[in-house]
Amino acid sequence: MTLTPAARSRQNMRRLRAQLWPILETVGAALVAWYLAKLLLGQRETGFAPISAVICLGATMGQQRERALELTGGVVLGVLIADLLVRLLGNGPLQVGLMMGLAMSAAVLIGGGALLMTEASVSAIIIGSTAASSLGLFPTRPIEGLVGGLVALAVHSLVFPPDPLLHVSRAANAVVGALGRTLEDLAAVLRSGDRARAERALVAARGIDGDVRALGEALTIGTETARSAPMRWPARAALDRQQEIARHLDFAVRNARVLARDTLRYARSGEAPVPDLADAVADLGLAVWALAAAFEDADAREDPRRLALRAAARANDAMARHADRTLIEIAGQVRSTAADLMRASQAGTPDEADQAEASTEEMLAEPPTLRPADLE
Repeated sequence: MTLTPAARSRQNMRRLRAQLWPILETVGAALVAWYLAKLLLGQRETGFAPISAVICLGATMGQQRERALELTGGVVLGVLIADLLVRLLGNGPLQVGLMMGLAMSAAVLIGGGALLMTEASVSAIIIGSTAASSLGLFPTRPIEGLVGGLVALAVHSLVFPPDPLLHVSRAANAVVGALGRTLEDLAAVLRSGDRARAERALVAARGIDGDVRALGEALTIGTETARSAPMRWPARAALDRQQEIARHLDFAVRNARVLARDTLRYARSGEAPVPDLADAVADLGLAVWALAAAFEDADAREDPRRLALRAAARANDAMARHADRTLIEIAGQVRSTAADLMRASQAGTPDEADQAEASTEEMLAEPPTLRPADLE
């Protein structure tokens, strides 16, 4: 869809508002690096210090501390090699090429990855294009690079740390959205026998693994941020609870993948639709959507638990009603997925430890039967 000029302008303004804080953070880091370098190096030109701060800050936003340190090391390494070679060989395209090669090779030799190689190369280009600068016998550009990198780390980790809960919530929404849609599709397949939709649902179920990994990475980064940044210490308890929810959500995704495979097998058999199992799978989907609210608000844990129990009860009824082996396996996967969602919903509660040790049968024993109102 082509946007009108007015709509495009509004979209750009929204993007600007979203990026305004990172822009101010970057400007602030560059100014602090410049003044700090001036304080250390006197009246010498210290333009590389803010450049180093901008490079490091731009690439460390949302990254783990190890990558941030690797980036800073790459900048300092590239600057050191380039500054020494400028003194020996002077400036020029060939010299810059040689500096780049040596800086990247040194990054590899010390065990750095692609990020370290890239930043070492960029730093070599910048320094190789300017005249050498020194403080007595010591080259000043590596000092500027170190100042800029340390300022970027301090600003990003201590002064203006990113909100870990925001990044984790976005990653969790991706998992919940993909899982919820997959379960909705599987419920529709059990009602209609649509083989093509079953195949698409299985492909979608297999693709959720990437979202689960992204959620795990977001939790790792968020936990690290909450531990190292005093401003984010209050988020530690919520992150611990979300870590436990994500663990059980991962199990639910794996069970849903098996459920999708069993559902596709039943659809390919050409047997009649099974609305009772479709209702059970639909309740699983509702439980997943409700878990999205419980992920951020511990007080919302009752809805996913109730819906998961209802799905399990319907699966129990279906297991007693059907003799087909595939349908019994589908019902069993519904029960297993429901148990995972129940454990996820109860993360952080006093009875969490007992539920973690409980078997699926024990988890789903409450309530033993559902009232008619619960099945509406």
